[in-house]
Amino acid sequence: MANHPEARRLIISYAHSEAYVPLTRVILAKMGYPIISAEEWEDLPIRDRERTPRLRIVDERRLGEICEDAGSSAIPIIVLTGRHGVTGADSRIIGAVGRPAGLHELYRLIQQAIEDTPRSTPRVPTHLPARCRRGEQEWRGAVLSLSENGCLLRTPEPVSLGSQIEISFELPRAGTIETKAESAYQLVPDTGLIFHQTSAAFREAILSFVEESLAVN
Repeated sequence: MANHPEARRLIISYAHSEAYVPLTRVILAKMGYPIISAEEWEDLPIRDRERTPRLRIVDERRLGEICEDAGSSAIPIIVLTGRHGVTGADSRIIGAVGRPAGLHELYRLIQQAIEDTPRSTPRVPTHLPARCRRGEQEWRGAVLSLSENGCLLRTPEPVSLGSQIEISFELPRAGTIETKAESAYQLVPDTGLIFHQTSAAFREAILSFVEESLAVN
């Protein structure tokens, strides 16, 4: 993906590969956010380098390499830092994550930096059989997409906006996931659910499933 600067979003990295959790850059590239190193950027043909990057990811130890000329001052920066974080002295810095930077932490900041309608977590398309319950009523459906925070549910049973249900579904290797959810929106004919009161173990299982799915797609 480093050789495709025409991808939807282009991000320049001033950090060694060890500053990222393995597969983080690979997965983000597949999601439309290619991260290429500053050295790779310099090696691109001039016509490709005429395109302005949307974002820079910079190891705090290399911030001195980023000049504040007129052409680059508007490009936001995410800093890869140690446990003490960064100060707000540089107006270009919009956020920071600890090294090594993981997929979900970077995704949140990238979304905030360059998307008009940012998402907090990545999601993947699925077709997972689901069991739903509301009081004494139970029925079956299918999870059509899944993220840490919620899912898109297809079901023959109407689910009114704002209503609360319980949902369970199976994930490979993780087994049965059970959580409470609220109907937050409609994507006709389907219903968007927001998870709540999800246990830490179930949330971690969902995160792992999403990350693994993105890595192989």
